Amino acid sequence: MATATKRSKTEKALVIFLLIAGGILVSIPFLWMISSSFKPENEVLAIPPTIIPDNPTIENYINLFTSMNFAVYLRNTIIVVLFSFLGLLFNAMAGYGFAKYHFKGRERIFYLVLATMMIPGQVTMIPVYLILNAMGLTNTMAGIILPGLAVAFSIFLFRQFMTTIPDDLLEAARLDGAGEFYIFFRLIIPIAKPIFAVQGILTFIAGWNSFLWPLIIANDESLYTLSVGLSLLQGQYANNFALQMAGAAFMVIPIIIIFSFFQKYIVEGFTMSGIK
Repeated sequence: MATATKRSKTEKALVIFLLIAGGILVSIPFLWMISSSFKPENEVLAIPPTIIPDNPTIENYINLFTSMNFAVYLRNTIIVVLFSFLGLLFNAMAGYGFAKYHFKGRERIFYLVLATMMIPGQVTMIPVYLILNAMGLTNTMAGIILPGLAVAFSIFLFRQFMTTIPDDLLEAARLDGAGEFYIFFRLIIPIAKPIFAVQGILTFIAGWNSFLWPLIIANDESLYTLSVGLSLLQGQYANNFALQMAGAAFMVIPIIIIFSFFQKYIVEGFTMSGIK
């Protein structure tokens, strides 16, 4: 018994050591990026390297908004994120419809939505571009936003979660005279907070990191997002590594902050949606 207990403690200590060591190894590039973003340009490539800047400065972050159009890129990214959340609401409505309404062809339409998840996004970019071009929406903010409003995976998750809501609860609300929109906004959304949380995080990350589609659909630099602006930064200031590190840190830090606050909802949301 004592031997088994000792072995269990040894295994636990080994696992903890491996997790800590792995966490440190994974964190090194991120910590180096943050540190370099506060270094003068001549200190980034100094030998021996410095982990903590000898002469810390925020000049690199200031240059992002003075030498580059990062204020414009930030505005465009925030617009994309906000409309992505509007699309999240539409996806929730679609998932609720597939879960709780019975209409002809419901299953076939839902399977068709699932089938679109098997098609790589790169395959549909050309047809979508041609459609938007025919509508005169290329090189516009609407052309950047519209294709991302409906997401099959989001509809699937909402549908999986909302099938667990008892039908008797909805029928009782209807008997009390509640309308369908009232039921959705005042009853369904509060119950579905876990899945809204996980989808909200994923939606924010996708909108914040939007790169390929804005690069394709927009020719005007005033419509570029932060990710596109960061790629321009790497091209125009290829030798200024401190400025590049500041741009990368500016992109990554908001995602890390939001994820650190809401990471528990990701596991809870996936679990309650039937995803293993």
